[in-house]
Amino acid sequence: MGMAVGGSKGPKSDINMTPMIDVLLVLIIIFMVITPLTPKGLEALVPQPPPPGAQANASDVRTVVITIDKDHKFAINNEPTNEAQLGSRLYEIFKTRAERVVFVKGDNDIEFRWVAEAIDIAHGAGIDKVGLMLASMEAGQ
Repeated sequence: MGMAVGGSKGPKSDINMTPMIDVLLVLIIIFMVITPLTPKGLEALVPQPPPPGAQANASDVRTVVITIDKDHKFAINNEPTNEAQLGSRLYEIFKTRAERVVFVKGDNDIEFRWVAEAIDIAHGAGIDKVGLMLASMEAGQ
């Protein structure tokens, strides 16, 4: 930037742009930092019903479903288990599998906290993905 020294025209009043640009850059950085990130909830997979007339394949037999009935009793693939053994049982099932996906199916009359507890136990047992099942999905609708 040049500076005019002396002259017959009198004082010259130019706006110095450098401090204004510095202030604007600082404001841009502040707004970028304080911008809230979008909240992230639990990841859930929803199984798709099989097409009509399709036969079960080998991967369907390996599907693991945690069922919670209206009395808050847990079962893994219709094999009864209790809440304390659910994590260790899931760990035993999935220790040799590469794909770690489990589905949770809760009764319509239970509170969601029981389903959330099953999801938490499954994540604690090393399950990567947890999906939710509905009765209408099981019926193929």
